[in-house]
Amino acid sequence: MASTTASPLPSGTSLPARVLRLEGSSNFRDLGGYTTADGRSLQWRRLFRSDHLAGLSAADLRALAALKIGHSVDFRGANECAVQGYAWPQFQRHAFMVEPTVVQRTQELLAAGHQLTAADTVGLMQDTYRSFVRDNADRFARLFQLLLQSDAPLVFHCTAGKDRTGWAAALILYALGVSREQIMEDYLLTNVHYQRPVAAVAGRLPEEVLEVLWRVQNAFLDSALELVDRDHGGMDRYLAEVLGMDRAARAQLAQRYLE
Repeated sequence: MASTTASPLPSGTSLPARVLRLEGSSNFRDLGGYTTADGRSLQWRRLFRSDHLAGLSAADLRALAALKIGHSVDFRGANECAVQGYAWPQFQRHAFMVEPTVVQRTQELLAAGHQLTAADTVGLMQDTYRSFVRDNADRFARLFQLLLQSDAPLVFHCTAGKDRTGWAAALILYALGVSREQIMEDYLLTNVHYQRPVAAVAGRLPEEVLEVLWRVQNAFLDSALELVDRDHGGMDRYLAEVLGMDRAARAQLAQRYLE
């Protein structure tokens, strides 16, 4: 079985590993253990976030089978799924496609002769996160519906497991009552664990731009949260009115995933 290891923990603790070290994934993480305002915590080995699953090895699949994962939610766009598709028989894949608009905008700017800077790229990433809130809410609402319908452990992912996946994780954690500080802590773990594909080093983009594209920043997630506050009056109303997660639904979610 593929080995697992945890992100740093206080000495003397015996918590499960948050980060599962798989041969075909560098950013496969458990959402368990985060605490809520009312003193509860997320159950371990129930909800996972990851980069794409197309490269999993036989050992990886045995490791995931041991976790009894029943569903994978794939947020990648059509071309991403076509290039790196998967159909592992041990869990059901749900395609909730969110197209990677930052890739399209980057290509358009390059084709127009624009020399991208790191600052330009930060702006593109912030626009991408705002699009999650504004244009792709139905995909994230479908994730919540699945969480309420099935009791089986679930993994959700995109390509790198950082942006679409990061926003999904933030929504789930907020809906369960986890603090914004812990939500950001979980979000930024990608910078510690995700390994950029070797092929991404080549090309026309300068390294400072690639560093923005392949990592996460507080400013990215904050841009989505600020839009929620501005246009919807806060995350509680956004969850209820846009994503279908009213007080009763959130109570059901908590009963299922908290301890």
